[in-house]
Amino acid sequence: YTGEKPLLPNVQTWRCADKDALAYVLDNLAELVVKEVHGSGGYGMLIGPTSSKREIAAFREKLIARPSNYIAQPTLALSTCPIYTAKGLAPRHVDLRPFVLVSPEGIDITPGGLTRVALKKGSLVVNSSQGGGTKDTWVMKD
Repeated sequence: YTGEKPLLPNVQTWRCADKDALAYVLDNLAELVVKEVHGSGGYGMLIGPTSSKREIAAFREKLIARPSNYIAQPTLALSTCPIYTAKGLAPRHVDLRPFVLVSPEGIDITPGGLTRVALKKGSLVVNSSQGGGTKDTWVMKD
């Protein structure tokens, strides 16, 4: 919608409603992140690399029962930023949510966005409903 090619590719996504995609996801659950299609807040998801064999087996049953309810993506290596903890500064995983605004005059990309922070050490879950935090992000230019 901006008339430009993206600089970064989208994250590969498998729709589990597709038979071939479901087969791939079931074979690779331990390496993938699986989310509910209509989910929010980080609930109802599986992070394969941090899940136990029991959790993966239970999630496998949910996928088989209702494959159209799920998508899967590779587990990404998130960036980190420093946060202040009781023991001083420590790195925590982050992701960035940029904002694009549409108006009758056109499309504007905001000079920043919302950085979501996983406040728990080692966690990849940045959702505020799951204990994550936020940081303002501004892009400055000369």
